[in-house]
This record gives sequence, C-alpha cells and structure tokens, in this order.
Amino acid sequence: MGSERRGRMRALGARLRALRADAGMTGAALAQRAGVGQPTVSKVETGRMVPSFDVLDRLSRALGLDELTVREVRELLTAVATAAGSDQSSASDLPAGATLDEAVRSARLVRSFQCVVLPAMLQSAEYARHVFASAPHADDEAVGRAVAARIGRQSVLYEPGRESVFVLTEAVLRTWPGSPSLMLAQLDRLLAVESLSTVRLGVIPWSRPVPLMPRHGFTLCDERAVVVEAFWEERVSTEGAELALYGETFGRFEGAAVFGAAARELLLRVMGEFRGMADASTR
Repeated sequence: MGSERRGRMRALGARLRALRADAGMTGAALAQRAGVGQPTVSKVETGRMVPSFDVLDRLSRALGLDELTVREVRELLTAVATAAGSDQSSASDLPAGATLDEAVRSARLVRSFQCVVLPAMLQSAEYARHVFASAPHADDEAVGRAVAARIGRQSVLYEPGRESVFVLTEAVLRTWPGSPSLMLAQLDRLLAVESLSTVRLGVIPWSRPVPLMPRHGFTLCDERAVVVEAFWEERVSTEGAELALYGETFGRFEGAAVFGAAARELLLRVMGEFRGMADASTR
C-alpha cells in the first residue's frame, strides 16, 4: 500500500474519531447505533480499514452530522479511493462477509457467480449462520450480528431500479450445511426470489460442461468493483483490467446457465431429493 494512501486513510480515521469525540460517543455506542461491528469503527478510526460509502453514511447518520460535514468526510473517502496504490484492499474483519454485503448494498447492478456457497443476498438466516460460524475465531455474538445485518441488507433485492443476476453451479445447491430441512427452506427461498422482476437466477446444470473451470466465487458491483471471495477473506478490486476480466468471465458462466422454467425445474428436483433425505432421517 502506498504512503499517500496510508496518509489519507489516517486523515479520514482521525476526522471520524474527532467527530465521535465531539458527539460524546464511545466507539461501541457508535458501532451499535450505526449497525456495524465495533472492530470496524476501531479499524476505520486508526486508518487500518477503508470503509465503504454505505458504512461511512451509516456512521455519519449515527453521529448526526450536518450536510456540510457529511460532504467533507465523503470527500476524504474519495481521496483515499483515488490515492496512489489504492486499486485493491483486503477485508480482515471477522466474521468474513461484511465487505461483500456493503459493496452489494451500494450497487445498482449486481452480478454474482458462485460455485460452492450460495450468494450472500440469497442466503436464509440459518444458512448464513453456518457461513459466518465457519470463519476462524468467530464468536456467537459476532455471528448473530453478522447474520442480522446480512438479512437486513437483502431488502435491496426488492428495490425498484436495482438489478441482480445470480449464476450458480448445480454443486452450490448440493453443498449443504446443517440439515436437509435447512436446505429445503433455503431452496424454497430461492424459488421465491427467482420470481422477482428485479432478479435473474441461473443454474449451470451438471448435465452441461462449464465454459472454464471455476476456482472461486466473485461478485461484480456495477462497473466499478469486484469482490473476489477467497477461503477466509474477501478482496475488493477496482482495477480496470481486472474488472473487465471478471465481467467477461461472468458472461461466459451466464451463457452456460439455464434460467426461468428450466432453473425452477432443477430447483424443484433438488428439493425433492432433500425432502427424501429429511423423511429418511425421521424414520
């Protein structure tokens, strides 16, 4: 990370810390009021983490900032984004997943490809709980907050003017945590979401070859960022060449997927198999 970027991160953090002190609030109180994790507030204020604009707006509202000050802190964040060496950043908060949720929340067009885990915006609460609990050192309280935040942010699926396109391999539907009953509820949610006019849900069936071997999931947020999902963390990139590469890759996976009635038929078939497993477990 370049020294210019580090300096601007520290400047943003120091300004937010001063504003919090002026408001007479502790870091814990600000985190609770803004609906973010306390580690997020600490890392932002010490210049160790770059907040998304969504998180910055939450902090601004929680602090009761006037319009002029809101504009000031947003300009400080923009300065971080345009600083030398600022093309990439890593998310290190636990449980993993907050960076992806925040990036999706601020986008008008979301395109997500997944080959193992369901997209964050389609997860049921119980499925999300298993995802967050699998992070190293995750504690019950942090997991609970993360699940609540994730479910709350899923409201963007229903907002007019947004478009979400999800492409899954069939393996995602068959890689399951918990119990068959959990997956029955999860697949029922996918059927409900698939019917929304703001959502396109596609599945690449096992009966079709993939256009290239999938290595990890990723989510494109508008034309400005891609969240690349590794095993323990997420990496956000705004670098033009990488965005173009992931955009082209998504298009290839999208072209191999089935949508509409064919996707619903596949979901219902997998649900039937989980229903059989659930019935067998109760005998």
